[in-house]
Amino acid sequence: MPRKPIAQLSFTQIYPLLVQKAERKGRTREDVDTVTRWLTGYSRDDLERQLARDVTYEAFFAEAPCLNPNRTLITGKICGVDVATIEDPIEQNARYLDKLVDELARGRAMDKILRQPPKS
Repeated sequence: MPRKPIAQLSFTQIYPLLVQKAERKGRTREDVDTVTRWLTGYSRDDLERQLARDVTYEAFFAEAPCLNPNRTLITGKICGVDVATIEDPIEQNARYLDKLVDELARGRAMDKILRQPPKS
């Protein structure tokens, strides 16, 4: 059976898995919501509406109010793939989110996760 492209996966079905990953390591759903809102620009209510609508990753990122320009500061590998080298923007944004949740699960401090550009 062929794998579905990330863009076609249901964000509503993947989101609880992201929360579970964080909660297993002592983080909270609110922590996951914080990094998700940082990445996408959704408000708390808008994020809840997206989850209720059962949108795909493609729709979730396409409808994001303001993708954080500092998301390009997220580096490293997820599933063995360097996030900076992913060409498909939807897959890259999905992997950015996964990377942020991984950092939560590893106990990284929230201020480090929510990257700030280097000060000149």
